[in-house]
Amino acid sequence: MTAKDSYKSGFAAIVGRPNVGKSTLLNRLVGQKIAIVSDKPQTTRHKIHSVITREDAQLVLLDTPGIHKPKHRLGEYMVEVALGTLKEVDVILFVVETETPGPGDTFILEQMKRVTTPVLLVINKIDRIAKHDLLPLIEGYRQLYDFKEIVPVSALNGENVERLTDLMVNYLPAGPKYYPDDMVTDRPERFIMAELIREKVLHLTSQEVPHSVAVVVEDVAERANGVVAVRAIVYTERDSQKRILIGKSGAMLKRIGQQAREEMEALFGSKFFLELWVKVKADWRNKDSYISNFGYTPER
Repeated sequence: MTAKDSYKSGFAAIVGRPNVGKSTLLNRLVGQKIAIVSDKPQTTRHKIHSVITREDAQLVLLDTPGIHKPKHRLGEYMVEVALGTLKEVDVILFVVETETPGPGDTFILEQMKRVTTPVLLVINKIDRIAKHDLLPLIEGYRQLYDFKEIVPVSALNGENVERLTDLMVNYLPAGPKYYPDDMVTDRPERFIMAELIREKVLHLTSQEVPHSVAVVVEDVAERANGVVAVRAIVYTERDSQKRILIGKSGAMLKRIGQQAREEMEALFGSKFFLELWVKVKADWRNKDSYISNFGYTPER
């Protein structure tokens, strides 16, 4: 058998409740920032396709929205995306925290019983728990589902993440490379820019604002001096939220823009000029037309 014949490739889905560290794990697996990270739940709204290419395999990772009880049409879409992914992949990573399984975990496990895809349990945030407390947690999960592997990891510091990658590759079929060696995501640059801006909104604002926000990058142009000029609109649902996003004398919007610009420059290796505007679209998360226009149309 030649090296070409033994090459493996396939897809893995990262699923779990909101705020268990799925996006942090994705970024750690890939080795650079692809998905936005926040301490607020339900951060991810899309399936994020990221790529790990090795000499022996290519693994395409799908970071899905956290599975939760939806409160609006956008939430329904997010759950639909996450559950639909289970049937599309070669292996599933079910990410949990170092806590006793709750109703949300049980609901996800019930959904996974409907598919034959191998499931690897990933117990994340083990940097927060004593080692001797892990074993009873593992045994508790063993009683709930026939996991192919159980892997304790810390996405924050990288503990056991390389081993997790090796285990995922074991479950991939033989196949070709789907993407070039140097590609780490199939998402366009505008998508990444918009997500970086949205991440800064999540970090810098609180209460009602973060999850009512959508970001649309309307224009990207490289100027003669090499600076990349980006014009983006931050949409929210109420005038009161708009005032919070802009801040006194525009201070909050300036902070959002500055932090997003700095991260764009670090990621893309170019100088950026970022222009942000805030607009109100009342109750957009419950209106299919806005959900679609803002890029959240479910993939079929």
